[in-house]
Amino acid sequence: MSRTTLDAPVRQAATASPSLLARIAVHPATALVGILLVSLNMRAALSAVSPLLTDVSGSYGLSSTAGGLLTTLPVLLMGVTAPFVPKLVRRFGPERVVFGALGLLAAGVGLRVVSGMWTLFAGSIVIGAAIALLNVTMPGLVKRDFPERAATMTGVYSTAMIVGATMAAALSVPMEHALRGWQGSLASWSVLALVAAAVWLPQVRKPAAATPVPQASPPGTPGTPTASAASAGRMTRLWRHPLAWQLAVFMGIQSLLSYTLIAWLPTILTDQGMSRSAAGVIFAFSNLVQIAGAFLVPLMAGRMSSQRKLVALMVCCNAAGVLGLVLAPVGGAWAWAVLLGIAQGGGFGLAMALIVLRSGCAAVASQLSGMSQTVGYFIAACGPVGFGALHQATGAWTLPLVLLLVCCAVGLVAGLGAGRAHTLRA
Repeated sequence: MSRTTLDAPVRQAATASPSLLARIAVHPATALVGILLVSLNMRAALSAVSPLLTDVSGSYGLSSTAGGLLTTLPVLLMGVTAPFVPKLVRRFGPERVVFGALGLLAAGVGLRVVSGMWTLFAGSIVIGAAIALLNVTMPGLVKRDFPERAATMTGVYSTAMIVGATMAAALSVPMEHALRGWQGSLASWSVLALVAAAVWLPQVRKPAAATPVPQASPPGTPGTPTASAASAGRMTRLWRHPLAWQLAVFMGIQSLLSYTLIAWLPTILTDQGMSRSAAGVIFAFSNLVQIAGAFLVPLMAGRMSSQRKLVALMVCCNAAGVLGLVLAPVGGAWAWAVLLGIAQGGGFGLAMALIVLRSGCAAVASQLSGMSQTVGYFIAACGPVGFGALHQATGAWTLPLVLLLVCCAVGLVAGLGAGRAHTLRA
C-alpha cells in the first residue's frame, strides 16, 4: 500500500486519556446506547419529510422546485458547515461537539414546524448545520478510538443512521394521522435528539482522548511551523491532493443520488398511479434494505486493500435502480427498491469507510472528512432542487432520471480513483 506525506510527522500526546472503548468497559450501556442514539439522529429528521412532502407543500402552496429546496437546504448547509467542524473539534473536543449538535438538531426540528413558511426553511437550515457537525466528527472518533477496527465501527454507526432513516420514513405518515397533522409528525423527531443528548451527556463530562498533534518547535523558531501553521499547511496540501478530490466527488455523487431519491421517490411512484400508502411502504422498504448494505459493505471494504470492485458494484446497482424507474416505475418497484437500497446504504457506508481507510491517523481522518463532506454536500445539494426544477419544467420524470444516470458515470470514475490502495499520512 502506497503512502503520501501531507505534512510534518505527528506524535501521540504523552499521556492519553481513556479511549471510548475503555469508557464502554466502565459504562457499557450508557456509552454504547449513546453512540447508537447519536447515529439514529443523523438522517431521521431529513427522511421524515419525504413521505409528507405533498402535505407540507400543499399547506404553503410550494412548487416542485420549492419542495425540493426543503431537502436541498439541509444538504447545502452540511457543505457550508463542514469546513469549520475540525476547528471546533480541536477546540472543544469531539464529545462536546456531538452534544452541542444534538441540541442544535432538536432546536431545528422544533423551528421547522412553527407556523410560517420562513420558519419551515429556517429550521431546515439549522438541521443541516447540526447534521454536518455529527457527520464530520464521527469518522475522527472512529479512527481515534478504533484504529484497528475502523471499517467495522463505520459499518455499525452507518447502519444505525440507516435504521433512523427507515424509522422516519415508515412512521411519518402513521404519526401524521395519530398526531393530527404533519407538524406533529415532524416535531416528534426532536424527542429522539433530546434523548440522545441526555444519554450522551456523561461522555461530555469525561476527559477527551488524546489526538495526534503536529510536531513543532517552540514558537518563533526560524523555519519551523507552529501547530496552527502545521494544521493550516496540512489542510492546504489536502485540498491539492487528487485522492482527496476523488473521495469528495465520490461522496458527493453518492449523496446526490441518495438525497434526491429520499426527496422524490414516493412522489415519482404516486405520479405513476401508485397509492400514497403503497409508495410510502416501498420507500420504507428501500430504506430497510439500506441497513444490510450500510453494515456489510464497510466490513467488506476493511478486508480489501483496494475497494474498486465494491465501488463498481455500488454504482451499477444505483444505475440499474434508476434505469428501472425510467422503464417500469410501478411494475418493478420492489426490485428497484432493493437495488437502490443496496446502492444507497452500501455506497454511503463505503464512502465513509474510504475516509478512514485512506487516512493514516485521526488528524488526517478529521481533515479529510471535513473536506470530502464540504465538497460532497455542495454537489449533493444540487440534486433535490435541480431534480424538482427539471420535473417542473418538463412535466415528466424521464429527463431528471436520465441525468441521474449521468451522475452514476461520474461517480464511477471518481470512486475507482478513491478505491485505490493508497493512504494519506500526516
